[in-house]
Amino acid sequence: MVDGTELVELEDRWLLPYRGMQVTQICVSYQLTLVLDGGAQVDLEAEAVLSEGPLRASDVVTSRLAPERQEVAPALALFGTTLLSSVAFKSGLLRLVFDSGMHLNVKPDAGYEAWSVRGPESLCLVCMPGGDVAVWQ
Repeated sequence: MVDGTELVELEDRWLLPYRGMQVTQICVSYQLTLVLDGGAQVDLEAEAVLSEGPLRASDVVTSRLAPERQEVAPALALFGTTLLSSVAFKSGLLRLVFDSGMHLNVKPDAGYEAWSVRGPESLCLVCMPGGDVAVWQ
């Protein structure tokens, strides 16, 4: 039985156990870190796209985030939001959906670890250079 606090593996993705967790802290260094209230965090090291509304909508507003250059100001709007969905695709794409209507998408990077998620407890997924995803539980 799945209780919402464990990683769920499907054929092409993992459903991360972050549904209902709130962004309680945003940290900026060479990466962008979203600290979640459920004992988890999301680290972004590669360029990401933050959108308001569905990506395929004609009126979607998007912002590019570049953590390595500290160009992440639009991500501050995520503070206090709650995750509705968090999915790591086996292709290396990370997609987070927030209750504010914002979506955060991170594609894999050819030369860097594009993103990682940690927690709760010992759970860790890392998007390796090129898009493979390493998983520890």
